[in-house]
Amino acid sequence: MTTSINAFTTAKTWNWQNFPISYHTQGNNGPAVILVHGFGASSWHWRKNIPVLGANCRVYAIDLIGFGASAKPEPGKEITYTIETWGQQVADFCREVVGEPAFLVGNSIGCIVAMQAAVSNPDIALGVALLNCSLRLLHDRKRLTLPWTKRFGAPILQRLLSIKGVGNFFFRQLAQPKTVRKILLQAYADSEAVTEELVDILMKPAKDPGAAAVFLAFTAYSSGPLPEDLLPILPCPAIILWGTADPWEPIDLGRELANFPQVQKFIPLEGVGHCPQDEAPDLVNAILQDWING
Repeated sequence: MTTSINAFTTAKTWNWQNFPISYHTQGNNGPAVILVHGFGASSWHWRKNIPVLGANCRVYAIDLIGFGASAKPEPGKEITYTIETWGQQVADFCREVVGEPAFLVGNSIGCIVAMQAAVSNPDIALGVALLNCSLRLLHDRKRLTLPWTKRFGAPILQRLLSIKGVGNFFFRQLAQPKTVRKILLQAYADSEAVTEELVDILMKPAKDPGAAAVFLAFTAYSSGPLPEDLLPILPCPAIILWGTADPWEPIDLGRELANFPQVQKFIPLEGVGHCPQDEAPDLVNAILQDWING
């Protein structure tokens, strides 16, 4: 890892349901903030945000179970990988480690996790910031709105990947530096933000025992809550940031989430892709600081 990734404190471990959970923290004063990464990412995806936010806040970036340096127990036997599971993990972390209500900040599927944590545990959330929230377009309840190729193709692919040998082969092909870089270049509008460091951040946990099983379990997961299920019952205010160049979560669909009364602001980030906290950290950090201090 390069020096920039070690610019803040080393990883700490919290024991949750007898599984080790990795997290990073910085800052001793100010409100608490919990950062929740997206699918396949980790707390390191917030490396450009933690030092800045930690100057005036107590910042915590957590590795969801199954990702990063956290435990990767066997799906279906030791744990179920669902939005509800991760939401409870974040809520328990807030109570047991943070020790007070916090602002929750998520990216992609981490937005759904943050909202689920707040909805199921209203006492832990001061507010929620959603960065390019996953719209879960392959959800069972949304497939009818998709083009026929995706409507029928996705379930077929899911069934194929559920075959252990096929799934493991697919994961091995996917978890290659060239493939990861190619995917990142789709997700990021600014190709210069796709560095060797970023590729390494995503590659390292993929080599852990159990990583393939977690990945395949999530690709087969087409149920659970949608953002439009959670936003109307969110017990705290929310803001939404959205990169206009996101190829995976179209901003035109994202704007519809701003119609819920819990959403105080919808802020488009011009020319930014799916992971604005990493691609445009200066812009995102300033918005989050204003929101937290407001």
